[in-house]
Amino acid sequence: MHGPSTLVDVAALPWSPEEATWRPAPLAGAVLYELHVGTFTAEGTLDAATAHLGDLAELGVTHVEVMPIAPFNGDRGWGYDGVAWYAVHEAYGGPEAFARFVDACHRHGLAVVLDVVYNHFGPVGNYLPEFGPYLTDRYDTPWGQALNLDGPGSDEVRALIIGNALHWLGDYHVDGLRLDAVHGLIDTSTVHVLSQLSDAVADLATRVRRPLQLIAETDRQDPQTIRPRAAGGQGIDAQWHDELHHALHVALTGESDGYYVDYTGLPEVAVCYERGFVFDGRYSRNRGRTVGAPLGELSSHRLVACLQNHDQVGNRALGDRLTTIVDADRLRVAIALLVASPETPMLFMGEEYGETRPFCYVTSHPEPELAEAVREGRRAEFAAFTEFTGEVPDPQDPETFAAAKLERRAADTPEGQARRATWSDLLALRRQQPALSSGRRDLCEVLTVDGERFAAVRRHPAGADVAILANLSDEAWTPALPDAGPWEVAMSTDETRYGGQGRPVALSAGQATLPPSSACLLIADEAGT
Repeated sequence: MHGPSTLVDVAALPWSPEEATWRPAPLAGAVLYELHVGTFTAEGTLDAATAHLGDLAELGVTHVEVMPIAPFNGDRGWGYDGVAWYAVHEAYGGPEAFARFVDACHRHGLAVVLDVVYNHFGPVGNYLPEFGPYLTDRYDTPWGQALNLDGPGSDEVRALIIGNALHWLGDYHVDGLRLDAVHGLIDTSTVHVLSQLSDAVADLATRVRRPLQLIAETDRQDPQTIRPRAAGGQGIDAQWHDELHHALHVALTGESDGYYVDYTGLPEVAVCYERGFVFDGRYSRNRGRTVGAPLGELSSHRLVACLQNHDQVGNRALGDRLTTIVDADRLRVAIALLVASPETPMLFMGEEYGETRPFCYVTSHPEPELAEAVREGRRAEFAAFTEFTGEVPDPQDPETFAAAKLERRAADTPEGQARRATWSDLLALRRQQPALSSGRRDLCEVLTVDGERFAAVRRHPAGADVAILANLSDEAWTPALPDAGPWEVAMSTDETRYGGQGRPVALSAGQATLPPSSACLLIADEAGT
């Protein structure tokens, strides 16, 4: 972190001949897969990760989202405290390895989305303030000093961000960027830095003749973030949408700490299906104020949703995954509700086979005082959580990091194969049925919703209707179906190939009888639509 830099000739990076004609899949209809290089494989390197790309493509993934690779303090970490934005963490293999990884992804038909952090710098090794006013004391962020985006000398700071984005998208052939916590980019300028960034990326996309995508992490529920520039928005292509995660998590677990206090479960899943944002101008108990604005005409494919991601798993005290706190039957119901939603689904690494190993927050600061401060901060963070009484794993302990590495042997067990089949078949249905891959909420009608049961129909003007039924109760449920033509069972999570008990979904007299703790997708004959 404190030594000399190395110059890399990006023009000499290795690329396959196929790169000249590579084009990524559009976000509409996409499936994302988030991975952390250090724990995705036993080796923890980019080269080792390439061995598993074929499995992801076969599963139905279209975009691999890579957690930050910029160098950070120590050799273990999540990467969100980087300082050398243009470099690649050496423990992951360095710049040539990242180029090989991107090239391999493209050869498997996978786009690459790189997670980048522009809202702060890490606590160690940031020498930029010695060269100019890169930081400001006018604002603050939860992670440290804010960047100077709107004060004297801010043009050069903004140029650093824009230049870095174009570096990854141009020099490394990355297909998109996931912009970390853009609500931490505090900017009162007439043209917000996100608008400036989207304009620059659009210009690069025109020059390189391939689509380039920007995905923002934001908790503001502000449609302006993802509204096109021509319509007066900031022009970001999509954003992470945690509200569907929160609603499904509460429906599965009943947890009510922190931000979960704003959710009751399936009723908010219904809101996500029909309106997109849950908080679209509503009062939030957790925040103590009104939050958000209506999504309006914007398609829900611009909302990236998940059951698990690095934040929602890693920011739990024990880093525990849903597989260890929810039974398999109910978890399959949630998978079906995610994939069948109008939003763009994302998996977290290992989720496809039901990984049970924890994914905890990890650091490796060599400085004793900083290491202890991180430990104490982690303990304090969970001191107020009434539902947690255990010992928080030490983020500095190498064993915490080792325990987070995927246990890939689990994928070959009957349970692992059943879980993969669940995801694979649902994602295949999503590709095959236009109603499922459409982000249009106006073609989505929630028929029934209560604390444990959910029924909705998604329509497509030129194709079959799809009914999504979900029963989280302990009893069979018989909802009425709309008169849309003969219905057929396309998939039931209770089938034995998915790990279920094999109880059938009975269709008769305009009704469907659904077994307990199961979900099913029904397809209406196109002649009846």
